[in-house]
Formats: sequence, structure tokens, C-alpha cells
Amino acid sequence: MEIIPVKYAESLLPESMIFENGDQNKLRPIVFKIYLIKSENRNILVDAGCETMPGFDMKNFSGPIKALEKIKVLPDDITDVILTHAHHDHAACAGYFKNAVIHIEKDEYRDAAKYIPADFKVNVFCDEFTLCENLRIIKIGGHSKGSCVAEIKKDGAVFIIAGDECYLRECLDKKIPTGCSFCPEKSKEFIEKYGSGSYNVLLCHDE
Repeated sequence: MEIIPVKYAESLLPESMIFENGDQNKLRPIVFKIYLIKSENRNILVDAGCETMPGFDMKNFSGPIKALEKIKVLPDDITDVILTHAHHDHAACAGYFKNAVIHIEKDEYRDAAKYIPADFKVNVFCDEFTLCENLRIIKIGGHSKGSCVAEIKKDGAVFIIAGDECYLRECLDKKIPTGCSFCPEKSKEFIEKYGSGSYNVLLCHDE
């Protein structure tokens, strides 16, 4: 199983959104990434990405589809799309992947449905779903009501694709929960657990 980061844009985000009690007047650089997980018979995307992001000054923008094409992966090649949550920048491009099954936690599905064509295959799960051997989707519920992470076991290590439960590596290193949280208690639990050093945390908004 191979985990490939696919970066498609850069921007800035107020520190108050990145960190609990952060400075709202200080901007920090972020990136926009989705992740491709390649196994013997699957091409799995963690998040679909977006082509527009109102209110953000996007730099070096290619978009997720062109970024995938640069590594010779076409939308029709994707077998599964895991939406970590229903926010625009993670779900807006879901409609490009017509051959994929869309996987989303039940508390996120209503908000994500506007991005998913009616004839698509959708797996709406509750709390946790094992997609294939060595890959689970796990509800955290910190960033949004049903927000999830993807857990991949590979070569004796555990990798966590964090969605928006954590924006920057600094959040983990300093044990500071995100400032953009539906449930601050669950955001704090995420940081304490996954910042412990036992996991390899892969971020969608950090290099």
C-alpha cells in the first residue's frame, strides 16, 4: 500500500483558526492536499479537494484533478473517495470521480450530499468503517460533527490522515488543539492521542 500526497494549492489562514487562542490578526501559510492510497486493486482518495475557495487568496493553484493527472492518475481510475468531512475544500470535487464509492460518516452526509451526484454509489457509515485490509475510517468529531480520519497500517507503522482535526505540525508538537472546532473536548483528545508519537500523522494543510 502506497500513500501519496497530492498538493494542489497554497494559501494563508488566520492563526486563530489553526490554534486554540491563536492570534486572529496573524496569518500562517497553509497548503491544500488530498491523499492517494494505492493498493493492488484500489486507488483510494482521502478527500476530493476543491476548485474554488471563496475568501481565500489561492497561490500556485492547479486543482486536485490536474494535480492527479500530473502523477498519471485520472478521475476514472479512482475506486473510492473517503470524505473526512463535508466542508467545501474537502468535498467539492467529489462529482468528478464517477467510478468511485464515496465513503462518509452519517453526521456529515446531509451537508456533503450537495457535492455528490444522485447516481453515485455512497457508503454512509456510523462512527467507523473498515474499507479494506489495513485501512479504517474513524470518526473523531472534533472539527465538525462527524469529521473523520483515515488510519492506514503499513510496514509495522500506523499512519493517520488527519483531515482538518489538525492543520499544522506545530499543533501536534505543542499539543495545541485546532481553533476551528465543533467540539473542543474531542479536538483536545485528538491532539493528546495522535500527538503522542505513536502515530505518523499526515496533514492536509501542512507541507
